[in-house]
Amino acid sequence: MSTATATARPGAVLADLLPASRVRDAALVVGGAVLTGLAAQLSVPVPGSPVPVTGQTFAALLVGTALGARRGFLSLALYALAGVAGVPWFAGGASGAGAVSFGYVIGMLLASAAVGALARRGADRSPLRMAGTMILGEAIIYAVGVPYLALAAHLSFSQAVAAGLTPFLIGDALKAALAMGALPTAWKFVSKR
Repeated sequence: MSTATATARPGAVLADLLPASRVRDAALVVGGAVLTGLAAQLSVPVPGSPVPVTGQTFAALLVGTALGARRGFLSLALYALAGVAGVPWFAGGASGAGAVSFGYVIGMLLASAAVGALARRGADRSPLRMAGTMILGEAIIYAVGVPYLALAAHLSFSQAVAAGLTPFLIGDALKAALAMGALPTAWKFVSKR
């Protein structure tokens, strides 16, 4: 399939521009998991919070958007399962399901599928729609991560919001801005080829 055909075809995501095969899909799923694991190592502690700032959420949302809902979900499922099994690629080289921040990993799984489904509907083709897609993805991550943090760390909901949401809002706005430029630009680039 030519690039022009893939870009014109409704429901295409960036990964669909590669020749279709099971090997391609497996490589994309594994690659997305590895990218998320590497991005999680970009970890900066936040004073007063057990949750660090990482590149993990940005990578997870990009993986979902670029690969589509199914491959994005499988990629984040592989990331989560491998991390639970002992691969030290959660934030700061952690592994296992016992961390108070594990709810964010579960949220990333769901968010990758949601943003991937939206990308199949063209949400990754314009800056404004891409910003909305990223904000929705981040909201899904927090909708799971913050209550999990409250339960796992024995915090009130307001304490969990203060420790696990509020300090990250500026960074999330920057991530949305990066995505607003990156994915629509990638589509423009491949449509010119």
